[in-house]
Amino acid sequence: MPTRIGLIDTAINSGHLAFVGAKVEAIRLEAGNLPDSGRQHGTAVAALLVGSAESRTPGLVPGSELIAVDAFHRGAGNDDRSAVYDLVRAIDLLAARGVKVINMSLTGPPNLLLKQAIERAAARGIVLVAAAGNDGPRAAPLYPGGYDGVIAVTAIDRSKNPYRRAGAGDHVDIAAPGVQVWTAASIKGAQSKTGTSFAAPFVTAAAAMMLAANPELKAADVEGLLQQSAEDLGKPGKDPVFGWGLLNARAICGT
Repeated sequence: MPTRIGLIDTAINSGHLAFVGAKVEAIRLEAGNLPDSGRQHGTAVAALLVGSAESRTPGLVPGSELIAVDAFHRGAGNDDRSAVYDLVRAIDLLAARGVKVINMSLTGPPNLLLKQAIERAAARGIVLVAAAGNDGPRAAPLYPGGYDGVIAVTAIDRSKNPYRRAGAGDHVDIAAPGVQVWTAASIKGAQSKTGTSFAAPFVTAAAAMMLAANPELKAADVEGLLQQSAEDLGKPGKDPVFGWGLLNARAICGT
């Protein structure tokens, strides 16, 4: 049985052809007092996960159910931003809905309320995946990827080189494709996207496939399998650039 996946991101374009036949439920937390968030980022990440197999942007786990929570709003600078309170609400909502994996292609500063929400979700056995961030290899860790219990994903290109703007540090756990990744554009069609945001769904999808094959796996088991099967890159063992190495979904899922 496909695993139910949670997504915390900006709004998505549910009417995009990428989602025809897909099981996508979109939830907006903001009641309408603030401007809607943009649909570019959320649509691209959601399509990477559950895009229709018949579309131009087939997803990694197209048969899975996706509950996509829009926890953002459009700011005065025409950027998308979220209050910590809304991120916490989104995590708690998805936990209550019984998701097994949550994808968070978002980053920000540390916050105690967010850390506590992460700890609550982890205590329920939810696999938490987050982007490592795009502030550069010398930047301080970003969150939620920097918290224990969260799998922080960095990005590499097709030649297995690190994305030049990806964050680095001891909190980085694993690498996945994240440079010129083909996915859905916000209104129609498709385009390539670059960043750790677009690497995270590869790890989320691998976790979802593992849990679909063996629902008894615990979050620690999933993380252990990701670690054991990763293709070591860079310095031997876990390192600040690639973490455990490149995600090897083929080895994990036996496909």
